[in-house]
Amino acid sequence: MQIFKSMNVSSSGLTAERFRLDLIANNIANAHTTRSEDGGPYQRKSAVFAEVMDGARKSGQGVRVQGVSVDSTEPRLVYEPEHPDANEEGYVAYPNVNIVQEMVDMITATRAYEANVTALNASKNMFLKALEIGRG
Repeated sequence: MQIFKSMNVSSSGLTAERFRLDLIANNIANAHTTRSEDGGPYQRKSAVFAEVMDGARKSGQGVRVQGVSVDSTEPRLVYEPEHPDANEEGYVAYPNVNIVQEMVDMITATRAYEANVTALNASKNMFLKALEIGRG
């Protein structure tokens, strides 16, 4: 139904931002992981969003997670010769995760999540008011 279109758009935004927050939490949790399943230090990941389009009307229907992008910047090298993962020169390759950037991304994702909740509540209130009109 058309009346639920705004709720569907907001709920798709909520789902996408929750996924983004999960990735940010994973990045922060692995900020010091020097060994990953891929054989090197953990690499920062971020969500890639895409607009969901209504093919017939060419209008936006929400957002979806298109994929996860892996940051390919070089790892941070820190001189720690006593570390078990140190190379021959004594340097340890730490993940390319910048905690300050992750915190900024987390605040942005949280604000976007809150905006979608506000839009969802506004839609709900409009529907309730419309039902009250029908009763009168």
